[in-house]
Amino acid sequence: MIRFECDYAEGAHPQIMQALIETNMEQTPGYSTDEHCACAREYIRKACEAPDAAVEFLVGGTQTNVTVISACLKPYQGALCAASGHINVHETGAMEAYGYKALTLESPDGKITAAQVKKAWEDHIHNASHEHMVQPGMVYISWPTECGTLYSKGELTAISEVCHEIGLKLFVDGARCGYGLAALGNDVTLADLAKLTDVFYIGGTKVGALFGEAVVITNPELQKDFRYYIKQHGGMLAKGRLLGIQFETLFRDGLYYEISRHAIDLAMQIRDAFMHCGVSFFFDSVTNQQFPILNAAQMEEFGKKYAFELWETVDEEHFAVRFCTSWATKEENVKALVEDIKRICE
Repeated sequence: MIRFECDYAEGAHPQIMQALIETNMEQTPGYSTDEHCACAREYIRKACEAPDAAVEFLVGGTQTNVTVISACLKPYQGALCAASGHINVHETGAMEAYGYKALTLESPDGKITAAQVKKAWEDHIHNASHEHMVQPGMVYISWPTECGTLYSKGELTAISEVCHEIGLKLFVDGARCGYGLAALGNDVTLADLAKLTDVFYIGGTKVGALFGEAVVITNPELQKDFRYYIKQHGGMLAKGRLLGIQFETLFRDGLYYEISRHAIDLAMQIRDAFMHCGVSFFFDSVTNQQFPILNAAQMEEFGKKYAFELWETVDEEHFAVRFCTSWATKEENVKALVEDIKRICE
């Protein structure tokens, strides 16, 4: 079985595994206070052009999201997000378990707009019962989104400006950040994310690391006592140097960008093959997630050889599915898939 159902099926990039082996018997302080973490922090600050940013390492995406959300919100506040947002549909109510509410906004493509954010805030404050309702306190967006779509720099700037205008914090979930940076037509950089947000994170788990995410905090208010939140929310790794070594390796010589481009190049081959056969797509994704619409017979035929994810039923005859590439996807597997797309879909 050739697997395309997610972008975290493999372990870690060989360079990371080698770095972990080479440093295995080092003795270092714990909890990400070691020299490897310090070095990784400097690499990331440089990449983000944010010398004053705090950079913290957490073990996984869900821990990162609930930790950041808890640091951003007061007990009576919630997070505005797309209805398809990861915190709303794929984290088993993690933020709700900590007492916070996802305030969802409708979105056909996983993206929300500055106008939606402003309207949600105004609808709240102009409601006569607003003090009896959960107050919007932040905006959560994914970049790329769960649908493989990307916010442009202009769209992010507009959301950032509205957040500053009405006093909401802006948090970007960058679990697949590398694939967004490498996407065709993308005009957003890490420096833009650092400038436009209060806090965002650079995903490692899905982009070459064995595990781990790097949180970049530019808002001084959030930097204060953030490590207390990490510990309380189960995101602080005692052997923290394992996180630092991985991000040190990813950002020392541009490996993060290189392996992200690999995933995008292969995803575009899959996209082009489906398009050539006249297959339509559920989302217009330029990232490593592709969502072709197949009929039942096509799904069954692909399923004999490939693992992929059923995303949504379009109608009785058609189904949106997801094929994912990653830093580890093999070119020969994509070549085989492309040939099968031609055979099954033409």
